[in-house]
Amino acid sequence: MRTHRDTRRRRFAHALLFVAPALWSANLLVARWSAEWFPPHALAFWRWLIALAPMLVLYGGVLWRERAQMRREWADLLVLGALGMWICGAFVYVGGRTTTATNIGLIYAGVPVLIMLMAAIAFRERLTGAQATGATIALAGVLTIVLKGDPGTLARLDFVVGDLWVATAAFCWAVYSIWLRRRPSKLDPLTRLAAITAAGVIVLAPLTAIESFAVGVPALEWRTVAAALIVGLLPGFGAYQAWSWLIREIGPSRTSLILYLTPVYTAFLAWLLLGETPHWYHGLGAALAFSGLYLAYRAAPRT
Repeated sequence: MRTHRDTRRRRFAHALLFVAPALWSANLLVARWSAEWFPPHALAFWRWLIALAPMLVLYGGVLWRERAQMRREWADLLVLGALGMWICGAFVYVGGRTTTATNIGLIYAGVPVLIMLMAAIAFRERLTGAQATGATIALAGVLTIVLKGDPGTLARLDFVVGDLWVATAAFCWAVYSIWLRRRPSKLDPLTRLAAITAAGVIVLAPLTAIESFAVGVPALEWRTVAAALIVGLLPGFGAYQAWSWLIREIGPSRTSLILYLTPVYTAFLAWLLLGETPHWYHGLGAALAFSGLYLAYRAAPRT
């Protein structure tokens, strides 16, 4: 029988499903804004160093008490840090320098489907007809926005080396999400995330030093500080906290569906903050994405 605590957790999960994509969107907006003047590994390094600070405030005491357990899990922590903080961070920033936002959107549109397939294999999660239908509707909404309502855009796309960087990041994000649940850990999800973030900073540090030697360090000015704080606190601290908690509560398949809302939020925030004009396909895509997410989430098996 469902308890009051279970009901509250479920309602909180519902809320996070719609809040987390807005946090992810901030990363895309800053990546677009800072591509010309913030080196990719430096941006990823400062993002995760800043994100680690509030995690240490919240979970530092637990991390110290669990240091013996972290030593036992050090290999997993380093792998997850490399996947989630290095590859899924810096690789997107590298790719964004030569590829288009349309290509990035198309590549990431396949991530929820990839996670669903991986989860079906790894955890034998059965995909119901309604869940598959909802995911398809949400995917159609994303493609409506990414292709700007014109399917002919696919024929005109020009794929470049940046797409390989983004595709690698997208694939590794799916692996990261499955690994979080697949590999056993005695750490609670948010304490584990703090340990993973610290491991990611360790992985990024020497790579950032090499990059700085090759291309120089970003200038210390208001825009670099603002960019680092935004990506550190919103998509770094906030979105990853939500993602880790949701994977534990509702599983990777349903959690992955929130990625379909990221283009919707990005389009809205780009209009609000960058003055980009909204079009009819934004509204249609948003309607399809929200309705598909609702159907797929309601139809998915409980975890």
